[in-house]
Amino acid sequence: MDKSSEQLDPFKGPFQSLEELADAISETIGCPITIEDANHRILAYSTHDDDVDPARMATIMRRKVPDNVIKSLWKNGVIPKLFDSDEPVIIPAIAEVGLGKRVAISVWKNDEILGFIWGQVTWDITDEELDFFRKAGKVVKNQMLSLKIRKKAGEEGHKDFFWQLLTGHLKDRGKIDSLSDKYHLSMNGSTGIVVFEFPEEIQQSLERHVNYYIQASSYIKLITSTTDENQLILLVRPFHDEGPARQIKDFVRDFVEEISSRLGVPELKGAAGTLYRSPVSIRDSYKEALYVLSIKDRFKYEASGIYTYQELGIFQFIDELYEKRVRDGYQNYHLEKLMEYDRKHHSQLLETIDMYLRYDCNVNEASKALHVHANTLNYRLKRIGEITEMDLKDPNQKMTLYLDLKIEQMKK
Repeated sequence: MDKSSEQLDPFKGPFQSLEELADAISETIGCPITIEDANHRILAYSTHDDDVDPARMATIMRRKVPDNVIKSLWKNGVIPKLFDSDEPVIIPAIAEVGLGKRVAISVWKNDEILGFIWGQVTWDITDEELDFFRKAGKVVKNQMLSLKIRKKAGEEGHKDFFWQLLTGHLKDRGKIDSLSDKYHLSMNGSTGIVVFEFPEEIQQSLERHVNYYIQASSYIKLITSTTDENQLILLVRPFHDEGPARQIKDFVRDFVEEISSRLGVPELKGAAGTLYRSPVSIRDSYKEALYVLSIKDRFKYEASGIYTYQELGIFQFIDELYEKRVRDGYQNYHLEKLMEYDRKHHSQLLETIDMYLRYDCNVNEASKALHVHANTLNYRLKRIGEITEMDLKDPNQKMTLYLDLKIEQMKK
């Protein structure tokens, strides 16, 4: 590099820390700088005067970009641009979250995002200043890689440890605690397994977006994760002590909705096992999450709003009931009568009673689902009672009929 080009590169270093580098970038471009990891946790920030916006102050105080700012950046298409390119992105002010005008650039190593550089600007940034951002990104990359190298040695063993827990091959609590300490994984408190099943094998580009969303979640704390072909497997802990089961459900539901809509991932399914206090039970939580996914496959309508093992209710035992019915050769008399009547009269009374029971015997909701008038449904229910000799006011009879309806679906 000749002398003139050296003068255009103010980031030759050497820099002893990311903080020193953040100050150098700030001095060169003339604006406050923040350096973040891939999950928007602050690694370093430059000094600044009093003229900074609320979003920067909140980020520095929390050591992480606030959730409302992250969501707003998603909605405005900023983060997708940063994921898809290593070029600087100019971001107009977003007043509702206290974010002033920004310039940002993502820092890459091959196909992996290591983090971001953010600058708060108040002027129309020049091409020369944008070029400084590009140069800064290369120097920040080297600094970040040195941080990652120190972590790299334990990564493979870390994944093996997680798989030993998932498969139940590691049951000694003392050894689990020792390995948890070695890999800096906190197993204290209630933890559980969440599994997301994608329609295809998870590619690296998709994994980047997914990992970003998980780390930004305010519902759960991610302890560790791994992939198994088209499944993403997470070991998580609720973010707060209050309502832990609700937090897990909300995380799974929102993840499925957000990733499906933002990234155009069809048929994405999510499920969570029970939260357990002992890491020895991680295997049980994993098996439960997989079982929820199998129920969602087989009962798409009934289980569409189910995301956790605890929500399965009677579906927790449907396989055992199915096996018993088949083994005993049992046939539900009431169902047999209805199926025979439908075949003979080309009617749909079986569908009617199924929908009625699905909607917890709510005539108005069931009639809407069947696209018939409530009076029509009441007439059909009266006819079903006459044909089957069933008392549709008896909860025991209704529950048995509902279970046998589901078992009949499993036979097809």
